[in-house]
Amino acid sequence: MTAALRQALAYAAAGWPVFPCKAGLKVPDTNHGFKDATTDPATIRQWWPAGSDRNVAIATGAPGPDVLDVDVKPDGSGWAAFNRLKAAGLLTGARALIRTPSGGLHAYYAGSSQPSGRLVRHFLDFKAAGGYVVAPPSVVGGRPYEVLDNRAADGRVDWQAVRRLLDPPQPPARPGSGAGSGALVAWVATLHEGNRNAGLFWAACRMAENDSPNGDLEQLVAAAVQVGLPEDEARRTVASAARKAAAR
Repeated sequence: MTAALRQALAYAAAGWPVFPCKAGLKVPDTNHGFKDATTDPATIRQWWPAGSDRNVAIATGAPGPDVLDVDVKPDGSGWAAFNRLKAAGLLTGARALIRTPSGGLHAYYAGSSQPSGRLVRHFLDFKAAGGYVVAPPSVVGGRPYEVLDNRAADGRVDWQAVRRLLDPPQPPARPGSGAGSGALVAWVATLHEGNRNAGLFWAACRMAENDSPNGDLEQLVAAAVQVGLPEDEARRTVASAARKAAAR
């Protein structure tokens, strides 16, 4: 039994569907690629007969694993982003760590139904539903995929949390200097975490400078609460803006 067949059967026994890729490549070697992936031992034995040098691939996303792929390319790598995610506590409980032929990393986590994704400028790929990874003992470009660590863990990756940390939503453009109370309230209702308090303070200052009625300020507080600010914090911010405007 070849190493590829032995490992393909082991992945399948763990519940991870597998399929073959062309020898030395990441290119699927079945008609429908990852859609042909299976855990059926008889099919797997047919795919890797004696002497076969096909690579082994795993279909990602439940029931297979989710995999965070740290790319290493001539123009940059994903290691800085990976370390930021680790420091933020977003990458805990990896089941396996695999060194890729480029010198990057595949970190395996419990599978989910999340779609696959990519953060190009951070050199990170997320392989989940609708994706696949080439796995040990496969070889690409003459270099192997190597197991660095296996552990009894079942951590998960929240891809949306990863995106929010590395590529946070950009704050919406502020209304023009002559904007009325309605436009200021609508703008505060679009603010994201990280710029809500500062945005509320700016809008409240504009309202206070325009001698807006208390009812408009109440709407501003309500808009801030709608986007996640605690009401008491929103009221303190509005009161602070009013004091600043009065002191001018």
